Amino acid sequence: MLQKLSVIKCIDNTGAKELKIIGTLGASFRRYSRLGDRVKCSVVKANPSGQIGMHEKVTVVIVRTRKESRRRDGSYIRFDDNAGVIIDEKTGEPKGTAIFGPVARELRDKGYNKLVSLADEVL
Repeated sequence: MLQKLSVIKCIDNTGAKELKIIGTLGASFRRYSRLGDRVKCSVVKANPSGQIGMHEKVTVVIVRTRKESRRRDGSYIRFDDNAGVIIDEKTGEPKGTAIFGPVARELRDKGYNKLVSLADEVL
């Protein structure tokens, strides 16, 4: 459960390191964002030689949350940190070419197949 002004890690190789959530896309009256939601973010920390610069506004998919989320079989999934991946706003494809660390299996159900295929591990 992430809300406005939450700081999350960027786990792709675009050059961004930390992202601050500005708002949730498609949910004007919802307070929290969950796994698989698209959010608008501002880049807080970035690598100087990366393709994404500081204070740039980007669209991000949330791939890991510390708050547990319930699966249909009754089990729960929870991660150690909050993390996201920068995507292209129009096509929904990831901007980076690699994703570091595990991502949730629920992303495949939400239509992010390319993102899941780039990930090291799917839980």
